[in-house]
Amino acid sequence: MEAWIVFTLLAVVMQSVRTAAQKQIAQSISVLAATLARYLFGLPFAVLYFLVLKNFYQGEAVTGNAVFYRAAILAAISQIFATVFLIKALTLRNFAVGTALAKTEALLTAILGAVFFSAVLSVTAYLSVLVGVAGVLVASSWKLSLRDLTENESIKYGVGAGLGFALASLWIREASLSLDVSRLLSASAVLLFMVSIQTVICLLYVLLSERDQLFLLMIRWKSCMFIGFTSLAGSVGWFTAMSLQDAALVKTLGQTEFVVTLLITYFYFGERITLKECLGIVLVAISVILLIAAT
Repeated sequence: MEAWIVFTLLAVVMQSVRTAAQKQIAQSISVLAATLARYLFGLPFAVLYFLVLKNFYQGEAVTGNAVFYRAAILAAISQIFATVFLIKALTLRNFAVGTALAKTEALLTAILGAVFFSAVLSVTAYLSVLVGVAGVLVASSWKLSLRDLTENESIKYGVGAGLGFALASLWIREASLSLDVSRLLSASAVLLFMVSIQTVICLLYVLLSERDQLFLLMIRWKSCMFIGFTSLAGSVGWFTAMSLQDAALVKTLGQTEFVVTLLITYFYFGERITLKECLGIVLVAISVILLIAAT
C-alpha cells in the first residue's frame, strides 16, 4: 500500500473522532472557543512531532522561503474559517449530514487545483471525485432548488467549510513542496507553522471578545487535550499525504471519512442512518475503486 494512502486513512479516522469530540464540546462553549481548542491544545504535539523528525533528518535544514510563508499563512487562515463553518454546520443538522456537506471540498479541490494550481487529473480521477461527492450529497439529502441554496443555512456553512478546506489543502501542498527537504519533514514544518499562526489568531480573538470562554476551556482541559491530539494526528495524515500526492486525490480517498462518520453517528450519538445515507456509502465505495484504478 502506498504511503499517501496510509496517511490519508490515518487522517480519516483521526478527523472523524476529533470532529465528534468538537461537536460534543461545542454544546457547552462557543464555536470560536471550540476552534481554539483544536489549535491551542494541538500545538505542543505539533512541536514535539517536528522536533522528532528534525532529529531523525539531521542532515536536512528547514529554510523557509517566500512561497512557503505565503502559502502557509493563506492555508492557516482558510482552515480557521473552514473549521468555524464546519462546527456551525454540525450544530444546525445531525453529525453525519453536517460533515457530508463539508465534503464538497474534494470536488472544489479538483476544480480549484486545475484552474489555479495547474493540478490536472486524469479522466478516471475526475470521475472518482464526482462519484464520491455525489455520494455524500445524496446521503445528506441536498436539494438543488433555489430556495435551498438561499435559505438553508446548513448548506451555506457546509459548502463554505468545503471551500475553505479545499483552498487550505492546495496551499498546504504548495508550501510543503516549496521546501527542499524530505516530504515528512516538510509536511511537519508546514503543520507547526500553521498551527502556531492559528493558535495566535484564535487566542487573540477569544481574549478580545469571549474571554470567559478561556475559563470554560481550562475546566474542560481533558476533552481539549483529546481534541488537540486527534486534530494533530489527523493533520499529520492530511499534510503528509498531500505532500506525497495530488491534493484532489487525497481528498477523494478522504471521502471514506463519511463511512466512519456514519458509524460514529449510529454507535456513539445514537442517530438513525437512513436509506439515502446507505446509498451514499455505496457511491463513496465506488469512487474509491475508481480512484485506485486512476492511480
